[in-house]
Amino acid sequence: MSLPEKPSTGRRKNAIARVFLRNGTGHIKVNGRELEDYFPTITLQNQLLTPLTLTNTRQTYDILVNACGGGVNGQMGAARMGIARALIAANPEFRPVLKKAGLLTRDDRMKERKKPGQPGARKRFQFSKR
Repeated sequence: MSLPEKPSTGRRKNAIARVFLRNGTGHIKVNGRELEDYFPTITLQNQLLTPLTLTNTRQTYDILVNACGGGVNGQMGAARMGIARALIAANPEFRPVLKKAGLLTRDDRMKERKKPGQPGARKRFQFSKR
């Protein structure tokens, strides 16, 4: 089982994450920082580790993530998708498990654009009848 040299990409909102998967002991770095430093809440950490826990590969691979754009939640979602894609590239047998969990589907929900003549996407200026 050889690991691909090309990074796997994940996207969520305006965030893009490139994920590099290497054989190792389960060490995860995001933008040069430890996982616990970059994603301080346990919820974000657990969501990021979902693909690894579903495939029982938490201690098998070292992961390097380069994330840019968006916010913390968007970057976590992008990194999670990138990890899932990298695991499939390493071992295609993981695909049914990850697909059933919904980790391979791109979440295409984006922020709605601001419309002209309005203060926001849906909000209207106050209307005065008289």
